[in-house]
Parts: sequence; C-alpha cells; structure tokens
Amino acid sequence: MSPLHCTTAQVLRSGATRKDKRSPMTDAGLRSYKVFLLPGWLDSGPTHWQSRWETLHGFERVQQDDWNWPRRGDWMARLDDVLLGTPGPAVLVAHSLGCQLVAAWAAHSRHAARVKAAMLVAPPDTEHEGTPPHLFNWRPIVRQRLPFASLAVVSTSDPFCTSERAQAMARDWGSELVSIGDRGHINGDSGLGDWSEGHAWLEQLAGHALR
Repeated sequence: MSPLHCTTAQVLRSGATRKDKRSPMTDAGLRSYKVFLLPGWLDSGPTHWQSRWETLHGFERVQQDDWNWPRRGDWMARLDDVLLGTPGPAVLVAHSLGCQLVAAWAAHSRHAARVKAAMLVAPPDTEHEGTPPHLFNWRPIVRQRLPFASLAVVSTSDPFCTSERAQAMARDWGSELVSIGDRGHINGDSGLGDWSEGHAWLEQLAGHALR
C-alpha cells in the first residue's frame, strides 16, 4: 500500500481540483502542521514556487549557513535545530538537494518522529559523473525508506536526474510518485507560477498523514 493509499492517477486528479472543491480533510490536514521549505543548492530565488509559497501560505524556509558549498552534516544539524525549536508536528517541502537532505536526515536523526510527511520535488542524482564538486559530500545517496508519508514529484526533462534514477529513489524511499512531464528541474525556470497543483498535492499528503 502506498503512503497516500491511492494511485498516482488519483493524486494527479486531486491536483486539478479547484480550490472551492477541496475537501475539509485536506484543508484541516495542512493547518495541523508547521510547514518547512527546504531549498536546494544555491537556495530558491524569487520566482521559484518555494519562494511564492513562503509569501502566499506563510511557510517557513529553513536557512542554511552556506548555500554555495553545502555540507550534508551541517544541513542535517540545521534541520534538527529548527525542528527541535518548533513545537508540534511538521511537514517538509523539499526541492532538489533538499530532497537528499530529507533522506539523509531521516536516516540518522533521533527526532524523525517530529515529521509526519514530506513532499520531495525534483530530487537530483548527486552520484552522476557530471555532479559539481560542491556536492561530492552528498554521496552516496541515502536510500533508506522514509519513516513518514512522502510524495516525490519529478519531471521527464530534469537536467540533474534521469526519470529512471528519480523513480528508483522514490521507490527506495517508499514515496508515492508523480511525474509532471517536461518541466525541467521544477524550479523558477519551469513556468509554474504559484503552482497551485503542487499545493493541492501537499494538502492531500498532509490530510492523509492525519489518518
């Protein structure tokens, strides 16, 4: 049984649901958690959907000390500190290297129970031979099954990860998988705007985590 207890096609249909038809379960689900945004390498710029969500929905961005030369251990420790300093359960919304952060953190932290769900968007393949040296310390990719519900959203034209590798990571993490087609790295250059479909998936994920 998948983390969301539904098929990928059902998840895609939920993303197309209009705001006025969202179920009370999904709305209540997202309000029940503190939502943290986990950007990837170099942070998320002003046109990125994460930055838009931060403004529109009041989600909190986890700030890292070094966005240029990210050290996996430092990023994991920072996420631990943020979660320990925030009461109540949390939902993580990760993009790119932030997805690898979630996987590594969940496998090693003693506080993983504080997180109830994670949305993992465009996980990069840091083991690829073309990976820049800035990210070498993110090898090997942590593939341990996540201890909470998760949804992986991938693109068929991501320059930093093939569809096959993305699918393999999602399978290893135990994540529901959604492909949104030719959207590059699902970032500020992908033309997503406020990405209401993605937000609807996040609402559904949070709602299922309540069950």
